[in-house]
Amino acid sequence: MTLQTQQLQFSDLQRDTLAALADTFCAAVPAPDGADPDGFFARTASDLGVPAAAEQYLLAMVPEAQLTGLMQLIDTMASLGLKNQPLVTREVIAKTVAGIAPEARAGVDAIRQLVLLLAYGNPDETGVNPFWKTWGYPGPVSAPPDVPKTLSTITPDGDTELTADVVVVGSGSGGGVMAAELAKAGHDVLVLEMGGYFNEADFNQYELWAYENLYLRGGYFPTADLNVSMISGSNVGGGSTVNWSNSVKPRADVRARWAREFGMEGLDTDEFDGHVQAVLDRISANTDCSDRNGPHQRMEAGAASFGWHVRTSALNTHKDRYDPVLAGYTGFGDQSGAKQGSMKTWLQDACDAGARVLPRTKARRILVDNGRAAGVEASFADPATGATATVTVHAKAVVAACGSLETPALLLRSGIGGPSVGSGLRLHPSTVVGGIYPEQQDMWWGPPQASILDEFADKDADETGTGSTDSSGIGYGHIIEGIQHGLALLSASMRWQSAAQHKELLAKIGRASFFVGITQDRGSGAVVIDESGEAVHLYPISDELDRRHIYETLEAMVRLHEAAGAEEIHVPSPDLEPWRRGEDLDAFIATMQAAPLGFGGIAVFSAHQMGSAHIGTDPASSVTRPTGELHDTPGVWIGDTSEFPSCSGENPMVSCMSLARRTAGYLDAVLGGRTAPSEPHLLAAADPGAVSMPAQPDQVGGVDLGGTAGGTLAGVAAGTVGTGAEGATAPGGGLPTEVRS
Repeated sequence: MTLQTQQLQFSDLQRDTLAALADTFCAAVPAPDGADPDGFFARTASDLGVPAAAEQYLLAMVPEAQLTGLMQLIDTMASLGLKNQPLVTREVIAKTVAGIAPEARAGVDAIRQLVLLLAYGNPDETGVNPFWKTWGYPGPVSAPPDVPKTLSTITPDGDTELTADVVVVGSGSGGGVMAAELAKAGHDVLVLEMGGYFNEADFNQYELWAYENLYLRGGYFPTADLNVSMISGSNVGGGSTVNWSNSVKPRADVRARWAREFGMEGLDTDEFDGHVQAVLDRISANTDCSDRNGPHQRMEAGAASFGWHVRTSALNTHKDRYDPVLAGYTGFGDQSGAKQGSMKTWLQDACDAGARVLPRTKARRILVDNGRAAGVEASFADPATGATATVTVHAKAVVAACGSLETPALLLRSGIGGPSVGSGLRLHPSTVVGGIYPEQQDMWWGPPQASILDEFADKDADETGTGSTDSSGIGYGHIIEGIQHGLALLSASMRWQSAAQHKELLAKIGRASFFVGITQDRGSGAVVIDESGEAVHLYPISDELDRRHIYETLEAMVRLHEAAGAEEIHVPSPDLEPWRRGEDLDAFIATMQAAPLGFGGIAVFSAHQMGSAHIGTDPASSVTRPTGELHDTPGVWIGDTSEFPSCSGENPMVSCMSLARRTAGYLDAVLGGRTAPSEPHLLAAADPGAVSMPAQPDQVGGVDLGGTAGGTLAGVAAGTVGTGAEGATAPGGGLPTEVRS
C-alpha cells in the first residue's frame, strides 16, 4: 500500500461532518435493559479518536480522484446540516444520501465500514479496544516472539539486473513449491514477491495490522461489479501464511474429470498420488490439532440432528508447536510457528538449496525474445524507506504464480497467453450465516476450521438418476465450514439499520457462531486490466446451478443454527430481519431465498480464487498446456490455482501445491535437456482493450473500491445499509454480456 501525495485537505466543515457521520454509525445509544457496565452502548466513535484516524487514513491512502468523490458525499451531507442534527435525523440523512444512486451507496458504505473497522478494531494506548471487554474477547494474548528470519533475501540498490535459470513470480502455495523443487534439482532460482517478508516476530495478533500488511489490497476488496468481496494473501508465503490451514486432498472425481476432459494425463493415477502425499508430508498435515471451538461444536450438533456427514479437517499444523489459544489468530499470522505454510516449508527448502527471494517486488511484464520466455521486468518499492527501483531479471524460464487474481493481469500486461487469458475465474462464492446462542461461543479459541460438513459436496453428480459418473454436475455442490474470527470485519459487515439496532446486535458477538457455505461454482467470472495495467475482477453470479446451490447452502446453515439452539439467526443483507426463536423458520427461509445475491442483497465472499489461466488442450479456449506451460509462449509456466480447469470443489491449497510439484517436474525435464523445448502455438493475444469497462474500474462514481485495512471494504456486504434500493444494478452493471456471463 502506497501513501498518496496530494493537495486535498478536509475543510473544518468537512471535518465536523465526518465526525458527526462517524458518531452516527457508532453512536451513543440507550442500553436495551438500562445496564451498561462496560460503556459499550454509551461509547461513540469520537470517544475512540475515530474521526481523526479516518481523516488521516483517507488523506494518506486514498487516491485524489476517489477522495474527491468521497468528499463530495460529505459535502452533500454537510449541506443538509448533518453535523447539527440529532442522531435520528443524521441516520435519515445518511440513508437518504446512500439511496441517491448505487455509486452513492458504495461511497456511504465505504465511510461506514472505515468508521466501524476503526471503532471496533483499533487498540487504544493500552493495546486493547474497550469494546472487546463486552464480548469477552482478549485481543492479543502474547507478544511476538524473537524469531530470526531465515530465508535468503536480497534488496536492490538502485536499478538492478539479475540472472537466474528460473524466476518465480509469487511465493505462495504454488510458487513456493515450484521454487523448492527446482532449486533442489540444481537450478538457480529467484523468487519475486509483491508483498513483504513477515514472520513470527512480526505477527502481533491484531486484525487490522494483518489486513494491511499480509493481504492483497489490504484485506477484503470487491469485484468491479461489487458482487463478491474477495480476500487473498500477499506476503512472502502468500495465502499459505494466513489461510485457515485446511489441508484437503484433491477430490478423486475432480481429478478424474481433469484427466479425462482437459488432457491432464496421470492426474487420476498413483503417479499424482505421490505428489499429493509428498505435499501432505512436507506441510505436516494431520487431524490431531483439529480442536473444536464453540462454532464447530454448534455446527456438528446441528448436523447430527439431521444425520448430515461431517469430517475432521486435516490441518498443516506442526503438532509439537500447536497451541489452541494461539491457533485462533492464524488468519493474522501464526506466532507459534506451528502453521506449516510456504514460508516455513517450501521457501525454506528453496533457500537452503540456494534460491533467493526478493520481497516488495511486483512483476510488471514478462520479457519475451523470439517467442520464448526471457525474464521479467519488475518494480521494487519499500514503504519503510521509500526506496524504489526497476529490477530486470534475465532467465531461461518464468513461473507465473501470482494467484488467480494477479497472474492473468501479468500475462495481459505482457501480451501473452492467448485469447482466453483471464476468462474462467472461479471464486467458490461463499456466504456466511451467524447464530446468536444463549452461552459464550469464544470463536477466537482453536483453529478457524476444524471440520467440514460435506453432505452436499457433490450434490448433483448423478443428475440423470442413472448412476452415471459422466454428469455435467460432477464436482458441483456446496460445503460448510467454520471461519477465522475477525471482530472488526464482522462489526463493519453486519447489517446496519440504525445505530441502536447495530449496537444491540454487536453486543451479542461473544455469543455468536458463524458458518461459511462454500459453493463449488460451475459459472465463472473474468480478470481484465484497466488503463494502467492493474487487475480488474468481474463475477456476475449468473449461473443458475450456482445460484441454486448458494441458496441451498444458506438454507442448510440456517437450519443448522436452529437445530443447534440459536436464539437468533442473521444473514448479512440490508433488508433481511433476523429470525428469532419462536418465529416461523420456513417463512424466514422463503424470505431469504427471495433476496438477491451480491450487490444490494445477500453478501457474497471469496477466499478461493481459481481458473483464470486454465489448462486445456485447445489453445483457442485455454491458456496453459496440460503440463503447465503456456500454449503460445514456451518457457512461461503457470504455478498457481489459475491453471485449474474448473473449481477444485474444496479448499484448494493442497491441490495447488500438488499440481505445482507436478509442473516443476515437467519444467525440470526441459531445463535438464531430458525433454525437448515446446514450440509456440501462435494465436492472437487477448485484447483487454476490446472489453468496454467503466472508467477507472476500481473506482465507482469517484469512490475508491480497492481493499485497505481501513475502509476499502466497500464491497464487504455491499449495501448493508438499508436504503430501499435492494437489488439495484451495481456500478459497472452495464458491462457487455460477454464479460458478465
